[in-house]
Formats: sequence, structure tokens, C-alpha cells
Amino acid sequence: MAPPQSWRAPLAGIAACAALAAALFLAPDSARQMARERVFDALLALAASWRPAAPAPVPVVTVEIDAASLAAIGPWPWPRGRMAELIGAVARGGARAVAVDILFAGADARSPAEQARHLAASTGRADLAAWADSLEDGDRLLAAALAAHPVALGFALDPQGTEAPTAAPILASGPPMVLGLWRAGGAVAPAAELQDAASGLGALALPGDADGLVRRLPLLVAAAGQVQPGLAAEALRLGEAASAYRLDGAAGVLRIGGVAVRLPYDGMLRLLPGAAQDIPVLPAAALLRGGADVPGLRDAIVLIGGAAPELGGLRATRETPLLPSVRLHAAAVAQMLRGAAPLPPSDADTIAGLASLLCAAAAMAAALWLRPVRGAAALGLLLMLGLAAGVAAAARDVLLDVSLPLGFAATAFAATALVAAAETQLREARIRQRFGQHLSPQLVARIAASPGLLKLAGERREVTVLFTDVEGFTTLTRRAGAEALVAMLDGYFEGVTSLILAHGGMVDRLVGDAVHGFFNMPLDLPDHPARALDCAEAIVAWTEAWRATGLAAQHGFGRTRIGLETGPAIVGDVGSRTKLEYTAYGETVNAAARLETGNKDLDSSICVGPVAAARCKPGRLRPAGWLRPRGFDTVLTAFTPWPQGAAAEWRAAYLAAFALAGSDPARAAAQMQALADACPQDGVARNLARGITPPGSAALHSAPH
Repeated sequence: MAPPQSWRAPLAGIAACAALAAALFLAPDSARQMARERVFDALLALAASWRPAAPAPVPVVTVEIDAASLAAIGPWPWPRGRMAELIGAVARGGARAVAVDILFAGADARSPAEQARHLAASTGRADLAAWADSLEDGDRLLAAALAAHPVALGFALDPQGTEAPTAAPILASGPPMVLGLWRAGGAVAPAAELQDAASGLGALALPGDADGLVRRLPLLVAAAGQVQPGLAAEALRLGEAASAYRLDGAAGVLRIGGVAVRLPYDGMLRLLPGAAQDIPVLPAAALLRGGADVPGLRDAIVLIGGAAPELGGLRATRETPLLPSVRLHAAAVAQMLRGAAPLPPSDADTIAGLASLLCAAAAMAAALWLRPVRGAAALGLLLMLGLAAGVAAAARDVLLDVSLPLGFAATAFAATALVAAAETQLREARIRQRFGQHLSPQLVARIAASPGLLKLAGERREVTVLFTDVEGFTTLTRRAGAEALVAMLDGYFEGVTSLILAHGGMVDRLVGDAVHGFFNMPLDLPDHPARALDCAEAIVAWTEAWRATGLAAQHGFGRTRIGLETGPAIVGDVGSRTKLEYTAYGETVNAAARLETGNKDLDSSICVGPVAAARCKPGRLRPAGWLRPRGFDTVLTAFTPWPQGAAAEWRAAYLAAFALAGSDPARAAAQMQALADACPQDGVARNLARGITPPGSAALHSAPH
């Protein structure tokens, strides 16, 4: 494709990108964030097959209170004594740590001891209070189970509250790095007896995005002004037997025992797509009935939670609309054990901005410098490379928002290509308007596709000029009526110009009965003298056949005479602002015109100048005589094609007689007469027989003025 002809197309691309940037800037933050999250979803899903499938070094299992367990054991809520049995069964199965995704807020209202205490308080009877101490106490049973094993309980964030849960063991070093934590004024925590018995306490909260989907899980939160871990982090800490968290601000990681987790500014861990689907699940009823005989618990980090709707622990994710929250916590534990923590880079905005500029510039260059199909292919390749880069980065836990650079690339290409196409179409229409009647459709299409090949401002180039004329046309105009004359000229010009175009020539103009044609302009035409001669012979053959039929035969349309010469000419646009003509000027043009009129003296139909003749195949032309055209100081040797059907012996005799003109003109004329008698249709030999005069003679043929 030609280089851009104006600034409109690139300016359109720049304007479109500016409009896109303004639209993004004015869009609500939530809309931009959701768009980015969906891009990250897609990248992580595509990267799943690239990510090495490495199992967690420590098994992670969920024990779920599902509908079947409720049917077998009893409806929810279960007494806390039953939960103590479940925790005990998990511990006896060999679990290294347990985390419970259930909030035990307040005292166990279903416990007999708590019911007796409530009755004693409402009646004021001390004997009932003493009797309560001898009854089954669910909180006491649960606290005993918690104290016997490494178990983490959960708390809920309370935006309106002020109560603080038990302080977490967090050791921080280096610069602050989690200033954007999810914060709440307080927390709804388990009873103090349970908090004291538990080995850990973590946040149960699972925030949903604007579309309601859970994509991330808090590793750290802030409640009542202090930093607290999430339940998954606490489960991992107990599984690693770590006494405290180490928040390394210099490295940007949260160290939990031997596990280092990259921590973002908001303290959230983004979950990998489908991570929860790989977590082994055991029903709670199987443990309560089978105890330690249930396999899969040995040396595992076990999370207990609800899977039945009655427990209210179902969450919507990208993969499924209803997923137990306990599986999300378990997936986070397994993901941390594998060291997977997808995060955008710290300078993500800078990277996205620079990538957008580069991609937009590359797309605009493709739209400006490549043909539409190739440009679209280049854009497609750019988009695929950008997508591949985003997927490859996501496989390495680096989240790049490739939608921005790819969106800017597509926008820049579309706007630039649209305006460039419109300009190209307009330019092609102008070129077709300028040259449609002068050149063949193929040549016009070539110029339209590559307008840089055309030099309209002017240039000096070699051309072959072909001029035609109709013998006796003036007389014909008096003899034929107006309608007949116009009809004959229409048919004549249609045939002659079609032949010029078919041979690669350019129709310069129609003047009266004459046609002016140029070869090797406006573009290079290989072997243009021979092509022009082919065209001249085709014109003579066609016109002879055409004028023997129809109106031309009725009115005696004359034969066509053609002048042909090759040489340098000045070529370019000439005229006024309202009318420009692309034409040629120079001695070669004048010579062709004089050669055309020289046909009268030579009794020929095609008169070829010496330069064009020398550029044609040897033996194709014969010398026909000498001319001194008006305005020329030198004598030109004129050439013409051999008569059709002339034998080799006749041609040899003709050349011998012509060569004899310099030494014995009379003998040469006599030989030409014999040749004319042998070939009566050849007017050239007949004309030379009347008097063959070599150059320098006083009686020199001269083209009339």
C-alpha cells in the first residue's frame, strides 16, 4: 500500500484513542473495576492449562454438613456438643489442624445447661442456677474439644460494632504494605470461653464484587483498629505449627510458617478458577458415624463448614452460582501451600499506558501502510500476541489488563483504516475520473492502488507516440449527414481507443478525426515501441474491416493513417485550476504528428520514425523513404511494415533496390516498379518506383505543412 497521502487518517486514529481514553476516565470506577476483573477471569481460565499441575504439599480436605448429613443426624442448628463430637472425630482421624467455617456467636441456646441458666435468671431461683452446672453444657463440651486439638474458629466483621476479637500474633517489619485492608468497626466473635480454648481465630468474611461473584478471599482484615487474619490464613498457620505471622513489608509477602504468600495492598488473595473443585469433600455424617475409620484425614488441614442451604454458607463464583464457602477457604489454603497468588504488578497502570500507546501506534501503522486484508491480519496477529502475553503472565501469577492495549489497538486501527479507506476510495475515484477514459482498467487500478507511482507534477521520460488520421475526412463531412457522421465517429473512436488501451497505451485526446495515443506513460511499459507498433497494425487491420461494412461503407469512410515515433518527452499535468490535462510535449510528439502526415507522400498507412524502428525486432519493418518534417533540421528515414503476404524473395529484392538508390536511382526505380507490379497492393513500392531519391538530393520528399 502507498504511504499515507494526508494527515486525516492518523489524526482520526489519535482522536478515536483520545475519545476512548476520555470514556474510560469518565466511566464509574465500579464499571472499570468489573471490566478488569472479567479480563483477569478470562486470562486465569486460559492460563489454567499452562499452569503446572502440582498438588499441595499438605492435603487440604473439607468436612461438610450437607443435606444428607442433616437428614441423618438432625436438622440445623446442631447442638454445640454435636459440633464438639465432629471436631473430635476429625482430630482422631489424624488431621494436623482444623478450621471451622461456622460462627459460634453467644452462648449455646440449645444446651440444657444454658436453658437452665436462662430460666434461673428469669425466675431468680438459685437452685436452678446450681442445677445448671450439672447439666450437659454444649459450650463446655465444644471448648474441651477445641482445647484438645489445634482448631481455629471464625468471627464476622461488624461495621456497626466496637468489640474486638482476640489479638492475632502478627509481627511486622519494613514499610507498611496493607493500608487498604477491609476494615470494620468491630467483630462478632465466639464466646470468650470458646475464644480462649481455640488455637486460632480468623475472619469468615467473603466479599463479593459488584456482580455478586466471590473472586478473592481476605488473608488479613482490620477489626476494631487491629489487624486480624482470615480463616484460611489461620488454618494454614495451625497446619504449619507457626506461632505468629511475619509481615515482611520490604519483600511484600506474608510469611506463615514455611509458606511465603505475596500480599497485595488490600490483603486479598485472588482465587484461581476451579481451585475449589479439586478439594476432597467428606460428609459430616460419615465422620459422626464412622469416627476415625473415615479415610483422607491423616496429616491434612481440615476445614469444617456447611454445604446445605440451611446453614447459609453458599456463595456465587464464576464457575458455579452456589458453592459452599468452606470450599473457598480450603481452596485458598491449598493455593497458598502451592505458592500461587495472582497479582497485578505494582506499576500496572504505567505498563498498561505504555502498552496502549505502543499497540495503538502499531495498529495505526498497519492501517496506514498495509493493504486492508494484510492490515487486518497484522491487527489480528497483534491482538493474539497481546492475549498470549497476558495468558503467559497469568500462568506466572502476574495479572496484566491486556484489554486496554488491545482495545486501543483495535480502536486506532478501525478509525485509521476507516478514514484511510475513505481517502483511498476518494483518491481512486479521482484517478478513475482523470484516467478512466485514457487508460485501460487494469492500469487505472494499478495507479489507484499505488498512486505514488504517478508523477503528475512533471517528469522527463521516454515515450512512444501514436497519432492517427482519417484519409479524406474533410470530404466525408460534406458528403455524410450529421447523424451518420457522428454515428460513424462513435464506432470508429470506440474501436481505435479500445485497441490502444488493450495494448497498454494511453488515449491522450480525440481531435476531430484524429486519436493521440502515448505508450510508456503514465507508468513504465516494457518494450513500448513494439507494443505501439502492434497496436498500429491492429488499428489498420480493424479499420479496414470496419469501413467495409455499415455506414462506413455507404459513405466511403477513408483509411486510417498512423504516425509512430519513440523518444524523450516532458510529461505531466498541464492546464488551469478548473481543467488539467495529463499529456506529453516535445520533439518526439511533433515527429509522430509529422510522420502521420508523411503517409500521404509515402503512400503508406503506418509511418514509423527511425528511433522507434530501431527499437523493434529486426526485419519487422522496411525503409519507406525519407522525410524532412516541418520544424526539423534533419532528414528522417521513415519505416513501414512489410505488405501482408510478401515472400522472402520479394523482401530481399525490395531491400536491394532501396539500397541501390544512392548509386543508381534510375535502376533502383525500375526495380521498384517490378516489385510494385508483383505486389499491386503495396503503395510504398509503387510510390518509390515513381522516383526514389536518396538523402542529400535536391528533390527530397517533404512532408507538407
